[in-house]
Amino acid sequence: MSSHPVHGLPFLPGNTYRDPTKSIFHRSQTLTYRNGYSRPVLPTVGIGREPITVNQLSQADLDELANKRPTLTYGQVRQAPPSTFIPSYVAFDKKVLRFEGYFKETVPISQDEHYRVRKVSIYYYLEDDTISVVEPPVENSGIPQGTFIKRQRHPKNDNGDHYHWKDLNVGINITLYGRTLRLISCDRFTQDFLESEGIELNLPEEIPPDPYTEIRKEPNRTYTTPPDFDKLKQFLTMDRKVLRFFSLWDDSGSMFGEIRPVIIHYYLVDDTVEVREVHERNDGRDPFPVLMRRQRLPKSVKDLRDTFPKCVLEMSEQEVTEWYTPRDFMLGRHVTILGRKFFLYDCDAYTLDFYQEKLGVQDLTPADVTKPQEEEVTQEIPPYNGYGLLEDSLQNCLTLIPKPPKKDVIKMLENDHKVLRYAAALDSMNPEDKERRFILSYYLSDDTISIFEPQIRNSGIIGGKFLEKSRVTKPGSTMDNPVYYGPDDFTIGSVVEVFRQRFIIKDADRYVLNYMKTHEHQFPCEVLRSLEKHFHAQEGDRELGNPDIQERTGSGGTYDPII
Repeated sequence: MSSHPVHGLPFLPGNTYRDPTKSIFHRSQTLTYRNGYSRPVLPTVGIGREPITVNQLSQADLDELANKRPTLTYGQVRQAPPSTFIPSYVAFDKKVLRFEGYFKETVPISQDEHYRVRKVSIYYYLEDDTISVVEPPVENSGIPQGTFIKRQRHPKNDNGDHYHWKDLNVGINITLYGRTLRLISCDRFTQDFLESEGIELNLPEEIPPDPYTEIRKEPNRTYTTPPDFDKLKQFLTMDRKVLRFFSLWDDSGSMFGEIRPVIIHYYLVDDTVEVREVHERNDGRDPFPVLMRRQRLPKSVKDLRDTFPKCVLEMSEQEVTEWYTPRDFMLGRHVTILGRKFFLYDCDAYTLDFYQEKLGVQDLTPADVTKPQEEEVTQEIPPYNGYGLLEDSLQNCLTLIPKPPKKDVIKMLENDHKVLRYAAALDSMNPEDKERRFILSYYLSDDTISIFEPQIRNSGIIGGKFLEKSRVTKPGSTMDNPVYYGPDDFTIGSVVEVFRQRFIIKDADRYVLNYMKTHEHQFPCEVLRSLEKHFHAQEGDRELGNPDIQERTGSGGTYDPII
């Protein structure tokens, strides 16, 4: 007996009964997985199973039911299930946008080019929004080419946004890692894709020409030798033949410049020019004879660009239109050589014969360049200001770096420790200076004078050194012809003026009289007589018992006039 209800009875409790013979009670499986997708299980007829009857509907009914949304009287409306989701890596797998472009690379050190135009291909991968840049290799370019930028996402601003295919178009610039790439065209697939997404493409552009490539396309230089000129003949006929010109280089316009004599050599064997300096004795210049080395001199050149490196690159024959020749060197004219003007005033005998025989120039008169005699400037020595010694002060007026005046060494050795001492009084109108006494010492080794004032008790005047050891000039002497005091000027009663102070010689030491008697040929007779008369008078006063003489007599009875 089957387990389904009896035909015609309602499927209600009490109208059914259990089948005592039924032994399988599990629920039949309605869903299964095939190829990774869930699908209903097709019914199979078997033991204890009956086929499921399915209403056969038309395709129109099925479409109507698929688009129909159920409505409920009570409760919330359930959201319709989403449509089938397809990931981007599946939808855009192996779909790549391709743009053709270029960028300009700066070439800082080159004469032929200032920049290079490098062609690149930009690939945009739609599946993960990455970009790669590839430079197609060029044969014998000498540049590492191939993958220029690896496949990766590139930021387009500082906010962290990355480039998207919506940002790409033809005729725009994009910056990748500091390189500005210009997009000029794209392939057919890229054009169809962008147009299908509503992006209007710009017109394609042409890649600009590369300067160096255009130069390489030019034909090679060809050199033709004029038939009427033979360098070998010039070498054989003009070897060791040199034109010699005497000239002046006027450099007085620059700082510390002057007019300098030079010699210009023109070598006929190869039309080269050399400039040599003429050094004079004690001219204060380094002994470098060559001012300009031997070379060809361009007279006129083509109009070169401002970027032509003249200071480091020599001009070739392509830039020079005319070179200097012997006809450009004429006496009495100026010649401009490397921006410097030289005046040609004379030449040697061979150069004169060459111009007369070969070039037919007869008027070659040397120019007179003798300098007018300069007036000697008389050196004026300023008056002596009283500071320091006269000889030391005079050295500051004679040389920039003053030197100490020379000393008589032999005189210093012969008269070492020989001092002539005199007693002097100050010639002054002040009554306080009447009682002051001074000891004037004259040093025979260097003709200097020092003055010492002995201290007197209860005088109110501090004694000590009155004048430092120095040479003293006589009144009325000048800086040009100074006259100094000597031993023959110190007589008893004479007046000595020392720096506007007048001293009267009152007495002398016994050593002064003995020294003058020993060297009487060096002193006038009046000086020796004055001292002998003075000492004879003092000896007579001592015999008569003069108290002043007794006070200046030592304990041993020896007379010392200075004490």
